[in-house]
Amino acid sequence: MPYAKIRSVNIFYETFGTHGPWLALNSGGRNSHAEMAPLAKQIAEKGFRVLVHDRRNTGASQMLFEGTDGEEEIWADDLYELMKSLNALPSYFAGSSAGARLSMMVNRRHPEAVKGLLLMRVTGGAFAAGRLPNMYYLQFIHAAKENGMAGVCNTQPYIDRLALNSDNRAYLMSLDPQEYIRQQEFWLEKFLLGPRSPVMGMENTELQQFNLPVLVVPGNDKTHASANGITAHQLIPKSELFQLPTTDQDVDLIAFPLWAEFYPLLTKRFVKFMQDHP
Repeated sequence: MPYAKIRSVNIFYETFGTHGPWLALNSGGRNSHAEMAPLAKQIAEKGFRVLVHDRRNTGASQMLFEGTDGEEEIWADDLYELMKSLNALPSYFAGSSAGARLSMMVNRRHPEAVKGLLLMRVTGGAFAAGRLPNMYYLQFIHAAKENGMAGVCNTQPYIDRLALNSDNRAYLMSLDPQEYIRQQEFWLEKFLLGPRSPVMGMENTELQQFNLPVLVVPGNDKTHASANGITAHQLIPKSELFQLPTTDQDVDLIAFPLWAEFYPLLTKRFVKFMQDHP
């Protein structure tokens, strides 16, 4: 499997395509690169090089629970350095949900590296703000408090991650549960900073100051309500809005692979956007 040593951590990645402009396509939640691979392949077939990767502490990448930056800031710097190592900058950055936030974070920290943003399923609003802290942090903090690092390893998200890289188990079991809890609580505090709507963690004034091509594709569930994407588009100067033929559903989350029927539409629109903004 292809790994790159990025800032002392082994990051798993795959690339599709052999020529053309670069696009970094980022998964939502804490999901592995596999979530985006089918869409990445379709875009690559249109003359692009597309990178998908597992962020540190997710998927097949190495785990390292330390750092004085927020988790999404760490991921943004990792992705920047990974793309730099491939001589892939400047590039387009795209993603769904947390992958959209990651793309915006790369633009915040490394604007010279970003040719344009393609933002799917923008996360925001009271429902998402109430749901995501437990999904990302609190459930693991509680597991560590109750049963130490063995408890963390026995949660379903960690079972799935360790199945992709079993070497991480020894590292996790070597951690002091109190240190793990401290780091997770620190990242949780960082995650909760900033506004809740329309884009979690992004001030409206920052969105209004974007000075690059942006395409927004609204979501259609309670975590990614279409209103948040539409409002983000209205705030971002000269951004483009692409609405799929969907209606909002009264469900917590629609998994991105359930959008598979729309991949050809997304591919066509993404390709046009990148060709229009070379």
